[in-house]
Amino acid sequence: MTGRLTDRVVLVTGAGGISTAGARRFVDEGAAVFVVSNDAADCERLAGEVGDGVEWAVADLRDETEAAVAVARCRDRYGRIDGLFAVVGGSGRRFGDGPVHDLPLEGWRETFVMNAEPMFLAVRAVVRAMLDVGEGGSIVIVTSVLAEHPSPRYFETHAYAAAKGAARSFVRAAAASYAPARIRVNAVAPGLVATPMSRRAAEDPEIVAYLGAKQPLAGGMLPPEAVASAACFLLSDDARFVTGQVLSVDGGWSVAEPGER
Repeated sequence: MTGRLTDRVVLVTGAGGISTAGARRFVDEGAAVFVVSNDAADCERLAGEVGDGVEWAVADLRDETEAAVAVARCRDRYGRIDGLFAVVGGSGRRFGDGPVHDLPLEGWRETFVMNAEPMFLAVRAVVRAMLDVGEGGSIVIVTSVLAEHPSPRYFETHAYAAAKGAARSFVRAAAASYAPARIRVNAVAPGLVATPMSRRAAEDPEIVAYLGAKQPLAGGMLPPEAVASAACFLLSDDARFVTGQVLSVDGGWSVAEPGER
């Protein structure tokens, strides 16, 4: 590794597949990583997998007080926060997310709460900490290729797409406001990644075949390490002049059309 995050403090939200890949990569690049998740067992597993360089706190990032306390613990532990990798979110299918004509209001609301509120509360708390220290920083939000490149045949979840689209707009607005403070705000938009959230797709042979053509650079689902690599770049000084951008890491999803030769 290049050591591009040496002596940086990076807060990671979530302890799942992309979060774990990010934490591992950031530690390998020299960062101290502080993980915030609502599941202590997942935090312990992540810390065990990654090893030294990871500390963690349990918090429900949909709760304003818990989110603020967790970020404050990171700040108190290290004296500053240099980066945020905001991953927490998920599918709203269990709440009824689907095509808009079948989408209940509660499904719409719950999907937005799951995806937008943890992002907002984590970013707000971290930006406040960065402004207080006054040395700038980098924020990377995980959105989704579905925000701009829908696939109704298999991924017709309109509330999720709308929530991830809102994240893209949020990135632009926040980047414009905080650039004078040298706080950069960017996003990574993955295609379908091999994580627990994508288990439904991974167990469906028809979708697996579709993904082989839709994400031809990966030949199927993307490894979470691909998202971690993009986030590492955006958190590092290699991207010190980059803000307000959404970097697609989709294996070709946004330009491929299954069935074409």
